[in-house]
Amino acid sequence: MSSLPNFIIHRPDPALAHALRHKIDRKTKPLGALGQLEALALQIGLVQQSLTPSLQRPSLTIFAADHGLARAGVSAYPAEVTPQMVLNFVAGGAATNIFARQRGFELQVVDAGVNSDFPSDLPLRHEKLGYGTANALEMAAMSKAQAVQGLEIGRRIAHEDADKGSNVLAFGEMGIGNTSSATLLAHFLAGLPIAACTGRGTGLDDPGLARKIATLEAVAARVGSGPHTVLDILAEVGGFEVVMMAGAMLGAAEKGALIIVDGFIASAALLAAMHIEPAVRDYAVFGHRSQEGGHPLLLEHLQAKPLLQLDLRLGEGSGAVLAFPLLQAACGFLNEMASFEEAGVSSEATP
Repeated sequence: MSSLPNFIIHRPDPALAHALRHKIDRKTKPLGALGQLEALALQIGLVQQSLTPSLQRPSLTIFAADHGLARAGVSAYPAEVTPQMVLNFVAGGAATNIFARQRGFELQVVDAGVNSDFPSDLPLRHEKLGYGTANALEMAAMSKAQAVQGLEIGRRIAHEDADKGSNVLAFGEMGIGNTSSATLLAHFLAGLPIAACTGRGTGLDDPGLARKIATLEAVAARVGSGPHTVLDILAEVGGFEVVMMAGAMLGAAEKGALIIVDGFIASAALLAAMHIEPAVRDYAVFGHRSQEGGHPLLLEHLQAKPLLQLDLRLGEGSGAVLAFPLLQAACGFLNEMASFEEAGVSSEATP
């Protein structure tokens, strides 16, 4: 019988928080004047257990997989787009390739379960769990053994990146139909209503959105109200790329690396990861708030404050990479900005 891997994540020691807050507050600015950047600097310093944190070898891993549920018409695009976009990533032509190059990210693409065969010599990580998941409208999307294998593969990928020197890892996804998987995960693991969480994904019109909601409610009815474990839910409604991303997030936290969370699907993967080991949340920075319907609700459930709001709904790790300069800014002011004492500036406010 399959069981969850044992992830060992140590929460950052809060003892350093006072010294970090003092350092932040003594910079040449009014208290709290850098807003969310101050909270971000505090989090990065705690994760790295350092008063002078640094960001090394930022890495983006894109997990790609197909979904059997796509056959039920939950997407405006056909499933053939998934392998086509994988080839586009490998060729360097997608939006996230551009952003990753601009920001200096190491990028790798993982075939987690695309319904297509790729040449073995393609610069692609071949980790296929299957040729797409089963149709969750009819049966479990995957076996529990496949879900466990996906978690372990994701963990290994994150560990390898960390061992190469990466201390900030971003994760993206590609898979036609995966907003449906994310919606179902949010429903079962966070108790969020399906209708409120279901968005237009790749651009469904109103009739398409109504059909998607009805389909996802039918999947939820098939699965039933439980009780269910997180492994049950990942197997029933997850995607190969989603379980692999959840494992990678857990693996990154095991290595003490920061995780930049992208949009709705990545947030659903983090939600699953938190059900496996809650301490992973301490390592997560939320890159942006997606335009996808359920993302604001899921962010509220996660008590997350995203760094950007650009009305993105692309996925692929795009929002995570775009947020990276704000992490650099947080480290920059903490490390380089003068204190009142250093600058000879009075820190007392005048009446």
